[in-house]
Amino acid sequence: MKRKAGFVLVVGWALIMGWGLGVLSPAQSLAGNVVAVEGAKFDTALSLADNLKSYEGKMVTVHLKTGGSLQGNVKSVGKDLVHLEKLAGKEYFDALIRIEEIGAVEARFREVK
Repeated sequence: MKRKAGFVLVVGWALIMGWGLGVLSPAQSLAGNVVAVEGAKFDTALSLADNLKSYEGKMVTVHLKTGGSLQGNVKSVGKDLVHLEKLAGKEYFDALIRIEEIGAVEARFREVK
């Protein structure tokens, strides 16, 4: 009998904690305030370089085929290279990256108002 009461207590506590986390969840409390970032878009019909050009002056994360990643503002995009400035964690550094070495690009599409 004591074992059954302990089980009920544990299940009850888990349900209360689950409800509490659901109520206090930041995703739920902010869901009504999330808006699209103006001008943010990817176009799969365009090349990676052309997609990066649309983000000039904006923050992106570039994932390299080697497994590393760099986050910074796109300063300029050329035929073969992209120039990232103000790298995250290295604000006084810039990076010049070969476009052919980029495996993926991340950019902010939504923000909280």
